[in-house]
Amino acid sequence: MNGAIILDKPQNITSQGAVNRIRKIFGTKKVGHTGTLDPMATGVLTVLVGNAVKASELLLSGEKEYVATLKLGIVTDTQDVWGKEISRYEGPLPSYEKLCETLENFKGEIFQKPPMYSALKRNGQKLYELARNGIDVEVEARPIKIYSLRAEKTEAKDEFEIYVKCSKGTYIRTLCNDVGNSLGCGGTMKTLRRIANGDFDIQNSVSIEELEKSENPQKYLIPTEKLFEKYPFVKLSPFFSRLAKCGNEIYIKKIGIDAEVGEIFRTYDSEGNFFALTQCKEFEQGKGLANLRMFAV
Repeated sequence: MNGAIILDKPQNITSQGAVNRIRKIFGTKKVGHTGTLDPMATGVLTVLVGNAVKASELLLSGEKEYVATLKLGIVTDTQDVWGKEISRYEGPLPSYEKLCETLENFKGEIFQKPPMYSALKRNGQKLYELARNGIDVEVEARPIKIYSLRAEKTEAKDEFEIYVKCSKGTYIRTLCNDVGNSLGCGGTMKTLRRIANGDFDIQNSVSIEELEKSENPQKYLIPTEKLFEKYPFVKLSPFFSRLAKCGNEIYIKKIGIDAEVGEIFRTYDSEGNFFALTQCKEFEQGKGLANLRMFAV
């Protein structure tokens, strides 16, 4: 039982809560996730099972896609409708055309100040814990990238669906808040759904309920090696397989391949079993493949 599940996380559950339920389903403690979702958010949560947990750090850098509901005219302390209302705008709200024009200013590389109600840590304490205790600390703005951003009308005149494709580390509720401030009326996030996380898409997701009812939940597992299909593969002879599994570098000139420093390979033993991700590095005796992550021995 090794691999990944593209989970459609429901609302009112933490990412860790989802992981705990997956642990019970598969009967293993070796379960983790990539790309945390707040309890309010739904959608793609990539859950890793068995040896795939070792891949978590390698799966964090992918682009993310969201659809959110932006509610104009209201500002809250958490930047979403679950928070305490701070202010309400009583004037006429900006038009859809004005919103679309304003969204253009948020595309590309921008700086965003993470919200106090977030899991980021300051001196070992999560910001939301400090915020709940009435402690406000200065949070520095961080660079993020918005690859695409558009809005669509809804039946409510003060609400719009916004579609966002962005880099990791982007807070959509902060984006809603900042867009509202830029419009001069304030804004907050009403709903949030992640529809893609890197290579994982909501179309291929499964619910926790489906997994719990399934007689064979393993069928939903994506094999660990398939998580890295974008990398080229290399198959080693029995001799070099043994060396690699013992942690030795494998010089590329000895196995007859060409590689650039930094290039990553799916690495298989002589019997065709995937056992590691290796990366080309420069050694005194030339370029060689060194283990980046070992998944089996």
